[in-house]
Amino acid sequence: MDYNTAIMDSVSLQKKHQKYIMFGILTGIIAGVFLGWYFPRYALKIRFFGDLFLNSLRMIIIPLIVASMIMGVARLGDIRKIGKAGGKTIFYYMVTTGIAVLIGIILVNIIQPGKGFTTAGMEIPDKIKGKTFSFIDVILGFIPPNIFEAMAKGEVLPLIIVSLVFGGVLTTLGESGKTVISFFDGINEAVMKMVMLIMYFAPIGIFSLIAAKLASVGGGKEFTMELMKLGKYSFTVILGLLIHGGVVLVLILFVAGKRDPWQYIKNMVEALTTAFSTASSSATLPITMECVQEKNNVSPKAASMVLPLGATINMDGTALYESVAAIFIAQAYGYDLTLSHQVIIFFTATLAAVGAAGIPEAGLVTMVIVLQSVHLPLEGVALILSIDWFLDRCRTTVNVWGDAVGAAVIDQWEFKEVKI
Repeated sequence: MDYNTAIMDSVSLQKKHQKYIMFGILTGIIAGVFLGWYFPRYALKIRFFGDLFLNSLRMIIIPLIVASMIMGVARLGDIRKIGKAGGKTIFYYMVTTGIAVLIGIILVNIIQPGKGFTTAGMEIPDKIKGKTFSFIDVILGFIPPNIFEAMAKGEVLPLIIVSLVFGGVLTTLGESGKTVISFFDGINEAVMKMVMLIMYFAPIGIFSLIAAKLASVGGGKEFTMELMKLGKYSFTVILGLLIHGGVVLVLILFVAGKRDPWQYIKNMVEALTTAFSTASSSATLPITMECVQEKNNVSPKAASMVLPLGATINMDGTALYESVAAIFIAQAYGYDLTLSHQVIIFFTATLAAVGAAGIPEAGLVTMVIVLQSVHLPLEGVALILSIDWFLDRCRTTVNVWGDAVGAAVIDQWEFKEVKI
């Protein structure tokens, strides 16, 4: 057997395994819903499988971000290209996030889910009690006083900044810089191989996460009751996410990214289902990068820069949710928001989403600044808390989808690689 034949057999075997994994993930989702819905007591006992899967993903986030960002900069070659590609990336993210917020504001004003909703006995939830949030904090967080402490805490944004600068400096060092770049290239390849190994465990991990989370709220009966109670609010958020993810981003992918949307979505199934099960853009990042680069053939130059940045600052789903939630709370408390108030919500929801870390329920914390910007009561967050865990999964899926579309668009705008 010659070398080329061996490579083709290896690729064929890998594609076959990916089909099995995808089938396993979809089966795990269905089985997880069934177990958590009807047998919550047993579902809680297998939660540790989901925790193992989540820990495996979190374990490789830091080395993946550092190595991929450094390699992304190094592959650009000319240091001046960093600013150009980065500027286009941030521009894309801000535009799509703004569109998402606008969709949410329009829908919540049309449907008005908060009208007639009771607010008696509401208290500020412990999750946001005493929390403060400002854009100054976000800016200060760009530069960590201790890079290793930032790694230990999983603070992604400062790591991205440091990795960008470090990668840029390496490109100016000549031969000694090439040695270090080669080292990080090896780390990047090794981490991506680890992602492939972790994916073999994904069906069991996703099954366990979904079953345990549904069980933790009391099972299917209790979940249905809460969903019916907050039906109009949930419908508004989910409809907005469907319009943004299924129409706006698909059109952007087709027009600006010049990709076949159906094929691109099909190749992203593993990442999207992982996003739904983990409710974390950061935890999903390793799988997102694997799906975007290996399956959708987005150039490593684009993926290495766009995806880690997107997992940190691109939160289309979170921004849409925060705008809907803020106006829902205003409607429930009988506050009459003027056009100027809603403009303030538009800008604060767009910017606050940047400060939402890619972790579960981070949107609840950043919602504080949205509510405070128009003097709405923080107690209103308690109105949506019971169903937030489910909507969190929905908006995280849209966040990750937005990152993946962004990688294809920036690849087309800046690198113009050959597409599938």
